[in-house]
Amino acid sequence: MNPSIPLAERLRPKTLDDLIGQAHLSGQSSVLQKSISQGKVPSMILWGPPGVGKTTLATIIASSFNTAYYQLSAINSGVKELREVIEQAKEQIGAILFIDEIHRFNKGQQDALLGAVEKGIITLIGATTENPSFEVNSALLSRCQVFILKSLDKKALEDLIQQAISKDELFKNHPIQIKETEALLQISGGDGRKLLNLLELAAEALIASSKNEAPLILTNDWVMEVAQTNIALYDKNGEQHYDIISAFIKSMRGSDPNGAVYWLSRMIAGGEDVKFIARRMLIFASEDIGNANPNALLLANNCFDAVNKIGYPESRIILSQCAIYLASSAKSNAAIEAIDKGLSLVNKTGNLPVPLHLRNAPTKLMKDLSYGKDYKYSHLGEQNFIDQEYLPEEIKGTTLFTPQNNAREQELKKFLQERWKNKYGY
Repeated sequence: MNPSIPLAERLRPKTLDDLIGQAHLSGQSSVLQKSISQGKVPSMILWGPPGVGKTTLATIIASSFNTAYYQLSAINSGVKELREVIEQAKEQIGAILFIDEIHRFNKGQQDALLGAVEKGIITLIGATTENPSFEVNSALLSRCQVFILKSLDKKALEDLIQQAISKDELFKNHPIQIKETEALLQISGGDGRKLLNLLELAAEALIASSKNEAPLILTNDWVMEVAQTNIALYDKNGEQHYDIISAFIKSMRGSDPNGAVYWLSRMIAGGEDVKFIARRMLIFASEDIGNANPNALLLANNCFDAVNKIGYPESRIILSQCAIYLASSAKSNAAIEAIDKGLSLVNKTGNLPVPLHLRNAPTKLMKDLSYGKDYKYSHLGEQNFIDQEYLPEEIKGTTLFTPQNNAREQELKKFLQERWKNKYGY
């Protein structure tokens, strides 16, 4: 056993039959098994959360064929490296190119793959944790089969633990009784690699502290103690990813720019995807600020566009500017409350008919049926307003939008009061 090689790597499956947790892809009747047995696999995108076997699956597929296998990471590769691989692949037959985190390639980098995939120079296997419908160019996506990998369930994670105990030299040389697995399973969160890394860390710490005393018993308390002192400050693919973005959003919602910038700094230091941060601020600008300050949505949208163009490290300045602005802005969640009330009402009342005066009447028959009849053109009224009903009869007078107590929405409330009087309670 080479101790410098992590346990997760030492246990990496070599065949589909050894793959744990993706039975829909590895089973004998699966599309992948059939394709491999027929000697040809399509270009594909493997979509799933971290640590569920995307890289392993690509390696297994490549090892099933006697052909050249190239591996790139979208984090540190660009068009130059892609073209070099494609040129080498032209001299091969059926070369396979695996690109990890393909969603991090920009449009130009993804476009550089199109010709080689289309002509069959390479068989592409891309791995992504992001929805390929949004992150992979439609032209490239149309040339690939998408396979979805799932988070590992409890049984799969327990099977990984048993596999480690029965196969790896660490556990053969140091018999360890795993008394409890709840902490291992909880912290791993369906991530097999994280599970095995933590298991190895906990086992090695137990061995080091035992002073050759037996028995060696691994408990939940021991795993939690080891995890709390050794887990990285920021894991962009794990629980910390969600905890820190939550703290970031709540700091902005609480109007604390200092907290917002601190948690933003944690994400930047951890290498978080700038698009993820900017996307969450864009949602926040509408969900938590809305019409209390409509400029927030404009700034957040410009921030999203800007960081997509320049990336790290300069994008940190733009992200900071936007986060400070959003945190320091007046707040309102009236927009999300209004649409949620509307959707709830639709769910309760179903497809109510559109009132006749609001219907479109492009044909004579529709006009004869009174479509559009009695509709009053608002611009002909005083202050471009005429009082008429815009909701179905069954729910008329229902209030969905409630202005909140901030300057901008109080202006909207005054505007609505002047026009609708007491109808909607404004």
